[in-house]
Amino acid sequence: MGAPPVSGAVFPLGAAWRPDESTSLQRGARRRRGYGHTPKLCRPICHAPNLPSALFRGSAFTPLRCSGKLSTMNPRRMPRRTKARLPAVGLPPKTIKTNRRGQRVGEILAQLEKLYPDARCTLHHQSPLQLLVATILSAQCTDVRVNLVTPLLFARFPDAAALAQAAPGEIEAIIRSTGFFRAKAKSIQAAARQLVDQHGGQVPETMAALTALPGVGRKTANVVLGNAFGQNVGVVVDTHVGRLARRLGLTRQEDPEKVEQDLMALIPREQWTRFAHQLIWHGRQVCAARRPDCGHCPLAELCPSAFGLDGGHRGKRGS
Repeated sequence: MGAPPVSGAVFPLGAAWRPDESTSLQRGARRRRGYGHTPKLCRPICHAPNLPSALFRGSAFTPLRCSGKLSTMNPRRMPRRTKARLPAVGLPPKTIKTNRRGQRVGEILAQLEKLYPDARCTLHHQSPLQLLVATILSAQCTDVRVNLVTPLLFARFPDAAALAQAAPGEIEAIIRSTGFFRAKAKSIQAAARQLVDQHGGQVPETMAALTALPGVGRKTANVVLGNAFGQNVGVVVDTHVGRLARRLGLTRQEDPEKVEQDLMALIPREQWTRFAHQLIWHGRQVCAARRPDCGHCPLAELCPSAFGLDGGHRGKRGS
């Protein structure tokens, strides 16, 4: 392999160097790649020694002494050029995107407040303990079914001590219709025992203490803290909240905890609990999982997924 081209060589601006291609194998390879016909002896017009072809891969054209013309590449193989987007004067692109997203989030919150001013937790409860037990039972079960079961359960076991001392079969028999009744009964009784041993039978008011209880995750803890104690520690992310948050373009995450972090960064803290209830109500009434009613959704103009979902209602608004 020779040295680089000498200074003063005749070489057009933007051209690339090509090595000798004197064998029929190399000529056939160039034809198959769409470079056009290559004569037997094709050298750069600057008469400089050749350089490795890997250094010039992707160049637009190559000057050759072949009948006085340049051998050009196939235009279909040339890299696509994209037009640069210029930001508005005085504002960087990130600021523009953030401002637009914040404005859309504000409009979504205003529409939800207008649609569901009375949104609240639909699990019936009269104490933090009852809400804790009802939330554990609501896993893979509707709130309506839970509300049919809990009156009998709380009448039979009114406090944490009664739940801790109950026979597992008694609890299982009452909550059987909620599904996964054995696992739920085990979690309820273990949580009740820990409440009695470590918290005097009372439900703690901190995220760390709640999530330390058996069968209690971050979602259950957020439900108890937000509705029983009025604390906005996080955003409740259930199946409805996660689905609507992705459809509204508020997050791209699938993991509930990551979805919660994205929503906490967008929604004002004082609205975390209320926002979750409003999304849940909207998911149940309008934006269903399999067939969202986009034609009657007041959030359609703010939703990037409107009318583009499989099974979604594609009729005109008001139809």
